[in-house]
Amino acid sequence: MSDVATALADRVLLLDGGLGTTLESGGHDLSDALWSARVLAESPADVRAVHARFAGAGADILTAASYQIGFDNLAAAGFDAAHTRRLLDLSVRVAREGGAEAGRDVRVAASVGPFGATRADGSEYTGEYGLTVAQLERWHRRRLDAIVAAEPDLVAVETIGSPAEAEAVARAVEGVGIPTWVALSGASTAFDEATLRETLVAISRVPGVVAVGVNCCPPAAVASALTPAAAVPFVVYPNSGESWDADARVWTGEPGRALAEADAWISAGARIVGGCCRTTPDDIAALARRIR
Repeated sequence: MSDVATALADRVLLLDGGLGTTLESGGHDLSDALWSARVLAESPADVRAVHARFAGAGADILTAASYQIGFDNLAAAGFDAAHTRRLLDLSVRVAREGGAEAGRDVRVAASVGPFGATRADGSEYTGEYGLTVAQLERWHRRRLDAIVAAEPDLVAVETIGSPAEAEAVARAVEGVGIPTWVALSGASTAFDEATLRETLVAISRVPGVVAVGVNCCPPAAVASALTPAAAVPFVVYPNSGESWDADARVWTGEPGRALAEADAWISAGARIVGGCCRTTPDDIAALARRIR
């Protein structure tokens, strides 16, 4: 495959949508603390099938089901470190297989979720972890080392919930040797608009980072994050417009037109565009028809 940075200079790459919530709509119970990682461990063929649906819809990049896979939370669920590494490897492999099943030559991005994702308590929307930057860096680096060993095409560090975790991630991804994007949680209360933009600019200058942006946020929150001061293109993938209630573990509100403003985002410099929670293969297919 061509160099990712070169590809981004040439055209928009279409990202997939909500893997976990698409599994949920297909009948899987995602109330477990391991979320889609539990489905990956127990029903990898079903994860592969969702990847194939998104690839068939037109996605150029498939996001592996590794978002909630961490050594500590999986240990609490009975998985030893070796099993966790195998699960990370499996997440990349079934994504590749899903693309092949759809007859598409896709890139696979290994998802690296925030520390809060492994708590399964919604804390990625506040960034309040009680950890230092150094502690967060060590935590992320251990998982990154295992993810790199799985040989994805990209590393997708996503839903980062605070400036402190963003700084930790910026340190941890240096030298990983795989093109990386970093997307901040556009819905996190730890970021005001100015801090969000400043953080994106700082991360955009980290060697190896090929895109920065926001995800897992209302579509209306995207445009204000797209600062022209960033040194790399943007990656944007908002939710459907619904909101996650972490206490009740349910989605509330009504879905909107999640990707209706994608043309404006692309005009502002977005080169990786897709959807996050509650966006479907149909949403991605509609976006593919528009941008191609």
